[in-house]
Amino acid sequence: MKTGIIGLPQVGKTSLFKILTKAKLEDRGYSNPREAHLGVAKVPDERLDKLAIQAKTRKTVYASVEYADLAAIGEEALKETNFLTSLRNVDAIIHVLRAFDDDTIPHVGPIDPLRDIQNVEIDLIVSDLGQIEKRLDRVARDLKKGKTTELEAEQALLQRCKAQTEAEKPLREMELTAAEKKMVRGFMFLSQKPILYVLNINESATLSTDLEAAAAKYGLTEIASRPNSGVTAICGKVEAELAEMDDAEAAEFLEGYGLTESGLRRLIRKSYELLGLISYFTVGEVECRAWTVPVNSRAQEAAGAIHSDLEKHFIRAETIHWDKLLEAGSEVNARALGTLRLEGKDYLVKDGDVLTIRHSG
Repeated sequence: MKTGIIGLPQVGKTSLFKILTKAKLEDRGYSNPREAHLGVAKVPDERLDKLAIQAKTRKTVYASVEYADLAAIGEEALKETNFLTSLRNVDAIIHVLRAFDDDTIPHVGPIDPLRDIQNVEIDLIVSDLGQIEKRLDRVARDLKKGKTTELEAEQALLQRCKAQTEAEKPLREMELTAAEKKMVRGFMFLSQKPILYVLNINESATLSTDLEAAAAKYGLTEIASRPNSGVTAICGKVEAELAEMDDAEAAEFLEGYGLTESGLRRLIRKSYELLGLISYFTVGEVECRAWTVPVNSRAQEAAGAIHSDLEKHFIRAETIHWDKLLEAGSEVNARALGTLRLEGKDYLVKDGDVLTIRHSG
């Protein structure tokens, strides 16, 4: 699952990508400014850390999110094949917004994140509308040759999509059935992708309060409540300093701002949630690992995240929520207390479950 990072020029987009993924872009010799930079960030998870300490494990493996740093977005960029292809191939979008003051970095007009959101959103919607109209023309020609149920269903759905985009509303806000989502999946519409707006704000002595208040300050509260959308805030300058510190120094530094965790950790978690993903854990002395599965995955499907053979030969899953395991002190104790239970293949895995898969393979 890949998340694309977009933004207008000089909003701190690429700096954020480098901090997120620890990528050394200057070492890679990218010659094409339109080329997407790819990197992976681990998903911080204190639950897994605590489980690893209890199990005295030798290795801890976190879930991860792949990020793509795309070129500065705009109407012209969306006409370029390479840029469009890169953007279509991501599963979700992070839109970085400038909300910081810096006289050394030019900016057209006053700083206005809401305006920037609306301008970029319109560009995405217009791109989708052009694609929809082309496909509708093709479907209409095919229907003249011979009507089929599939073509008629596609035409009806695309007409709904056309009406949505003509009303300047993104496709991510449309209600679609599972069958309709499958029907439009191949189009990879830009305005249909889940989106997280990230405000890059000023450093201040009241940073903790400022981060919490940023969405309301810039008028993004309503946008944050829309379907498949979210808003968070970071201070790029502070995050860059944190990236150079060890854990002890970072904790002390954050405490000075009244923060318990970095904005970066929140951003990674939010982008993970935006993709509709959860983590379940496997715990042992050799390894503690977070496994990534979609929300509402069945236990048998979750077993397949480890190995397809486990899904194929699934029998049962020993299941306990992470906090209950910590309370019990060990799986042996949890079994004796009756908090470790057996679940079948149709059990819906919950975020934070600890699973031991029983199989016949």
